[in-house]
This record gives sequence, structure tokens and C-alpha cells, in this order.
Amino acid sequence: MSSSTTRPGIDNNDWAQATEKAKEAAASVGEMAGFAASAVGAMASHVASDASVIASQAVRDVSKKADQLAANAGVGIQGIGDMIGKNSPQSGVFKGASDAVAGVVREGGEYLQEAKLTGLTEDVSHVIRRNPISSVVIALGVGWFIGRSLKG
Repeated sequence: MSSSTTRPGIDNNDWAQATEKAKEAAASVGEMAGFAASAVGAMASHVASDASVIASQAVRDVSKKADQLAANAGVGIQGIGDMIGKNSPQSGVFKGASDAVAGVVREGGEYLQEAKLTGLTEDVSHVIRRNPISSVVIALGVGWFIGRSLKG
């Protein structure tokens, strides 16, 4: 008999039963490991889903806050237009120019208050799509101006 089947002082039936129990335990551990891996995968998927929901909510909250800030800025700009109108000369050439500037500033404030940041970005996007070359030239000019301002 080989040494793998015969053990001194141990009954072969006991040894066979112990071997069978060890195999069952190993299979059970493997099955439990599979369940654990499945559970970890499900938890990771759930965490990723939750993170996605939280990120989406954060984006909505930031967008809403930005729109509120833009609307408040619009109200402030309207106030500046009103102040320009009240402090403009009562007659002469400068009265017409001051009234025109005050009107444009008020209209800009009203637009910003109504359209908010979301509407403003959509409108700018449409203008850029309709006029791509002009938009690039304007962007280059603004970049040059900002660069010169920061440089000196």
C-alpha cells in the first residue's frame, strides 16, 4: 500500500471521511469566496451608481446657484442703468448719449436676469456656431488684450 492511503494509527475509513470533509470544506470556501466577490461587485456597482447620482445632483445645484447669481447680477446691472439715467445731463448732446447708454445697460441687466447663465451660454453658443470666423477673431483679440493688460 502506498503512503497516501495508509496512515499509521488511523483507520482508512476515518482518513477517507476526513479527506472528503476537507474537499467539501474547500468547495464551500470557494463558493463563499464567489458569493463574497459577487457581493463586493454589487456593492461597487451600487457605490458607483450613488456617486453618479450625487455628481449629477451637484452639477444641478451648481448650475442653479450660477443661474441665481446671474439673475442677481442682472438686477444690479439694471440698477446701474437706472443710476446712469438719473445722473445724466438734463439737456444737450450728452443727454441723448447718456440716455442711450442707460437704456442699453438696463436692457443688458434685464436680459441677464431673465436668461440667467444657462440662457446666456446657449445664446453665445448659437452665435459662435453661426459666425465661427468672427468668433475666433474676437477671441484672439480678447486674448491679446488680456495678455497685454497682464504683461504691463
